[in-house]
Amino acid sequence: MLSLDDKYKIYEDKNREAEIGGGKKRIKKQHDSGKLTARERIDLFLDSNTFVELDKLITHSCHNFDMQKQIIPGDGVVTGYGKVDGRLVYVFAQDFTVFGGSLSITNASKIIKVHQLALKMGAPIIGLNDSGGARIQEGVQSLAGYGDIFYLNVKASGVIPQISAIMGPCAGGAVYSPALTDFIFMVKDSSYMFVTGPEVIKTVTHEEVSKEELGGAVTHNSKSGVAHFLGDNDEHTLMMIRELLSFLPSNNMEETPIVPSGDKSDREDESLQELVPADPNKPYNMLDLIRTVVDNEHFLEVMPQYAKNMLTGFARFNGRSVGIVANQPAFLAGVLDINSSTKAARFVRFCDSFNIPLVTFVDVPGFLPGTTQEFGGIIKHGAKLLYAYAEASVPKITVITRKAYGGAYDVMASKHLMADINLAYPTAEIAVMGPEGAVNIIFRNEEASERIQKVDDYRDNFANPYQAAELGYIDEVIMPRETRKKLIQALDMTQNKSETNPSKKHGNMPL
Repeated sequence: MLSLDDKYKIYEDKNREAEIGGGKKRIKKQHDSGKLTARERIDLFLDSNTFVELDKLITHSCHNFDMQKQIIPGDGVVTGYGKVDGRLVYVFAQDFTVFGGSLSITNASKIIKVHQLALKMGAPIIGLNDSGGARIQEGVQSLAGYGDIFYLNVKASGVIPQISAIMGPCAGGAVYSPALTDFIFMVKDSSYMFVTGPEVIKTVTHEEVSKEELGGAVTHNSKSGVAHFLGDNDEHTLMMIRELLSFLPSNNMEETPIVPSGDKSDREDESLQELVPADPNKPYNMLDLIRTVVDNEHFLEVMPQYAKNMLTGFARFNGRSVGIVANQPAFLAGVLDINSSTKAARFVRFCDSFNIPLVTFVDVPGFLPGTTQEFGGIIKHGAKLLYAYAEASVPKITVITRKAYGGAYDVMASKHLMADINLAYPTAEIAVMGPEGAVNIIFRNEEASERIQKVDDYRDNFANPYQAAELGYIDEVIMPRETRKKLIQALDMTQNKSETNPSKKHGNMPL
């Protein structure tokens, strides 16, 4: 019979074996490549001493290819729960030192367990991905594990925040779970995502491309739009996730945390009086406006490297989280195109799912013309943003700073899409199109010299906010310096907004 000391020693040995993962050599290799281990990532990410691990001693049950001789407790993924800023979160971290972090059916069952707990308890789930993909030795069982995870991702969508960090390779079926989550973080120079790798591409299409060019962090943050945030290293990335969580509620039934800022709610800023140029064709940086009016100039931009003509991100007004969508006149004149429409639509739908009010800053000359846009489906992609704003039932506050032309005026959270409060600066120009284009159509049979005067007349009479204000489409014309105060008043007024859409299974948004 084993003594108590023997039993306790067995316990300690098994735990030590699980915590060492693939062993010291593989841990050193992980460190040498500039990456932390799964456990180091969790310890850094969560509040100190709050992590509770689940299924630490579980092992795989595969007997193919002599796998029964390679048993490692935990089987390549660390799962459990803990706290971020005192709030409950669930987490799983793939351990690349164990079978390359490959997914087994046992491995999948661990992830599914914490995912189901997160759903039941109404808490965010964060996945720290570092995996070579499906465990080949298990065949279809591994694929079944992926399928079960995908199903839970969809079931949890819009119920709890789901965040993915790609902290190493992520290939094949492994990319689709992150793609189904709300936000994807990637690490510069050490993380990759692709459906098929460079070697397969070379064999099939004869294209030669590096891992970095094909699916690196910069590629997915700037070209594909797959990722939302780019971290410099593991530590930076994990801190960015903590910052994002600070703006989000734990689930779709809760409100966002209130973070007192000390920033006065009635603060005015005279610099805003000069921000929007008198010349309607002169660019300015919309980020200057956003940072000036939000609490403590703190704006967490989402997808900053992608579709730069549209700004999306989180900020606070009077301590409360808001989602901000804004045209960026400093890039492509703030025009709406395929990428910017899709970027903003997904962001709007996330905010609506999680009770986060939307503040929209408008300076849009219209949709980008050209065959590339038309052949690429700008009609359906632009309709995504229109659909997202019309569907959203959270408080919607809109500020038109300058141009709001044509269909783009309607799309950008206009009064006609049931925005609650629509404000405009005296510099706002709300019309079907710009003065030059309008005059060239209306007076196309007149001499060019005569049309010059008519352009000035059109600008004076129509390129302003007052006709829209007279019709009730603009609730108030405000001075730029008042922007923060007016936004906080509107957000306070709409705080208890209750609006329900017609009962239906779900709409059929353009995809």
